[in-house]
Amino acid sequence: MTETKNPAADAAPGIPADDTTLRVLSTSDLAGIDITLTDVVDTVEGAYRTLAAGRSDNPRKLTVRPADGHSVSYAMLGRDGSRNVVAFKTSYKNGLDKGRAEQHYYTALTLYDDVTGLPVAMMDCGRIGALRTPAVSALLARECARPGARSALVIGTGTQGRLALPFLLTTLPDLTRLMLSGTHPEGIAAVREHLRTHFPDRDLEIVTDLRAAAGDADIILATAGGHTTAAVEADWLKPGALTVLVGHGLAPSTLHRADRVVATSEAQMKVTGTDMADATGGFPAVDTEFPPVIAGVTAGRRSAEERVFAYNSGLVVTDIALGHRFAQLAIDQGLGQQVPLWR
Repeated sequence: MTETKNPAADAAPGIPADDTTLRVLSTSDLAGIDITLTDVVDTVEGAYRTLAAGRSDNPRKLTVRPADGHSVSYAMLGRDGSRNVVAFKTSYKNGLDKGRAEQHYYTALTLYDDVTGLPVAMMDCGRIGALRTPAVSALLARECARPGARSALVIGTGTQGRLALPFLLTTLPDLTRLMLSGTHPEGIAAVREHLRTHFPDRDLEIVTDLRAAAGDADIILATAGGHTTAAVEADWLKPGALTVLVGHGLAPSTLHRADRVVATSEAQMKVTGTDMADATGGFPAVDTEFPPVIAGVTAGRRSAEERVFAYNSGLVVTDIALGHRFAQLAIDQGLGQQVPLWR
């Protein structure tokens, strides 16, 4: 986790050390890169540890949303202090007032080596986010679930729901009951396929009674889209339950009546989690952010009986670390196109 070289300079023989050519990595370039779940988790955890140590910078994201709410845009800037990489991430989603099939989503990450001052790569950030987010949820579960947790419920079968269970099993291999609440047959099939690919000996239980399933679960991971009708209430939860919010599927009561609140970023929760605010637009105080939990400075939970709410909003430093890891692997394989953008 201490790489400081500019991968672009090592991409191929004959590339000069002062080359400012930008390597562009497309969706298809990144799709073919093989990376293990453990590698992803370790990379993301390393980014949190570096941030907790004060060696990285993760400013609050900027947001633009039109009055009618049909789209949302984010801009994020950050610096990874262990990799000496600065990056800019943009995210734009259009069609929030329409069904999933009619929506458009584009996200990109541009990396610069902060030692040489040279560009590393510009890449589609879709796969980065698709892996980073469930890895963070799995780390939240590892740190905040009650001791001896054995059951997990995933709500939603979209991009985040499909890899949620494989990542959870990577950090919590002793989970024995894996439940899924979803309404899209193709999504349910995709969740099964991903679980079978990574953990062929594990079974998936499809649940139709959300209240009963939530009451049985030690860990509830809500990844559903904005049109979901699922909304787990606080009084459905058993003592010691952990709820992790990534998308939708939890009612605001799970946050406001939690015994302990953990957030990857309190500031970002107040920007992206407005649907969880109370009637006055307020939020309860966050007991701890997640970086110091990962670093062992604060506790994810204080007792086995606490109901813990965790908000996973994603930090750009985790995108930077994982994006840089993908850039290294892509450059090693000669992937991407060299674009003379600044010539």
